[in-house]
Order: sequence, then structure tokens, then C-alpha cells
Amino acid sequence: MTKQIIHTDNAPKAIGTYSQAIKVGNTVYLSGQIPLVPHTMEVVQGDMPVQVRRVFDNLQAVAEAAGGRLADVVKLNVFLTDLRHFPVVNQVMAEYFQEPYPARAAIGVAALPRGVAVEMDAVMVIDV
Repeated sequence: MTKQIIHTDNAPKAIGTYSQAIKVGNTVYLSGQIPLVPHTMEVVQGDMPVQVRRVFDNLQAVAEAAGGRLADVVKLNVFLTDLRHFPVVNQVMAEYFQEPYPARAAIGVAALPRGVAVEMDAVMVIDV
């Protein structure tokens, strides 16, 4: 199978040696997104709900560039520097997803890029 590199200017550009997403067949692997504003590449200003929304908006932009949408996400990984923020993730996630929800993992980590509090990556399956 061939792999297709996915890129959009509506999400933060890669800040390392990776692609925003890779599409192989009808599966899309979305790289981790942090709460960066795409056009400034600065961390969004605001409380935790604002930061989580920015991450979902970034994932949504990449999903759309790949020909899908967040409803096509089958696996979501959430990385938090403080697991006490997990209820906020659940609350905001309900604004972006409806049942059936994707499989999900929540992982507490010591640190994330740019000193942010949240990062998420995803796997999406779309109709070809």
C-alpha cells in the first residue's frame, strides 16, 4: 500500500521530524497535537477548556485534510501533565464527539512540548 502525507495550513506545522498525518489505505494516523494556534505557532492563551478545544480543533483540521472528520476517529490518546484535568477533557470531548465514542487512553506524563498541559493523537478510519 502507498502512504500519503497529509498536510494542512489549518493546523500547526510539524515542529520536528514528523508529518501532521500519514494515510495508508483508509487508515489515517494523526500525529500529536498540542494547543498551538496554527497561524502564529504560539500556545493558545486561556484556561484548560480553551487549550483542549484548540487541540481538538487542530486534530479536526488534520482529519478534514485527510478526507475525514473527528467522527471517523477510532482511537484517541490523551496525554496530560496533570490527570486532574481529565474531567475537563471529558467535558470538552463531548462537544466534539457523539456516541459511539472512539477507544481512548489517558496517560499522565511528566512534560510535553512547549511546556503545554495537554497533547492528543489519533487513529482515524475513513471510507475510501
